[in-house]
Amino acid sequence: MDKILIPLHDNDIAPRFDLATDVLEVIFHKPPSELPHEEKVLVMARASADELSRFVITEKVNTVICAGIEEQYLQFLTWKGIKVIADVMGPVDAVLNRYFSGNLKSGDILYPLEQS
Repeated sequence: MDKILIPLHDNDIAPRFDLATDVLEVIFHKPPSELPHEEKVLVMARASADELSRFVITEKVNTVICAGIEEQYLQFLTWKGIKVIADVMGPVDAVLNRYFSGNLKSGDILYPLEQS
């Protein structure tokens, strides 16, 4: 079983890892092309990169998908063996669809283009 953690701002990925108080935890069975087994939104006591990093470690999260993240936390999580897909922006549903299709990568912007 694998776990993904996504810092949230409403229904989008939070702009910064260290400012999120709500996080989405997705628990699923491999291979990742299958639909998520369970999704739950958790509310942190306060916005803190240290506490969120500690949560990632204690919950045995395999992958963090986020937008902006400070280099020290990116290096720490990577050092702990956690895959970090950073600089991702967009609605959570679009991000998860791209992840489960195997095509999500750092730097992806998944907001739909506005048509004039």
